[in-house]
Amino acid sequence: MLLSLLTWLTPLFAILLPIVSIFMILLILIQRGKGGGLVGAFGGAGGQSAFGAKAGDLFTKITIVVVCIWLAICIGLLLGMKHGANTRKGIGEGRTSVPITEEVPAMPSIPMPATE
Repeated sequence: MLLSLLTWLTPLFAILLPIVSIFMILLILIQRGKGGGLVGAFGGAGGQSAFGAKAGDLFTKITIVVVCIWLAICIGLLLGMKHGANTRKGIGEGRTSVPITEEVPAMPSIPMPATE
């Protein structure tokens, strides 16, 4: 049942993965680091948070949740792709082979014109 659920969730996971990845990158970039981090690169003050004093704790918790969601999407996408690869038939699978009994005639030789 879970594997049949993954067949239609795989395209959804493939769409959600880049969205969650970009959100996670932006979330990490706006966090306040001990030395200012990358917040200062965008014109912010290195030691201050633009979102208040308690925003660092909130961003840390949100980042942990987003990372867990990202990992779940990655694992779901991996399992869905693995299940999809097992259910599809490859080239030549499920077909009966017929032996070739005819011989192909040799190509007739064409006389080349004489060169001077």
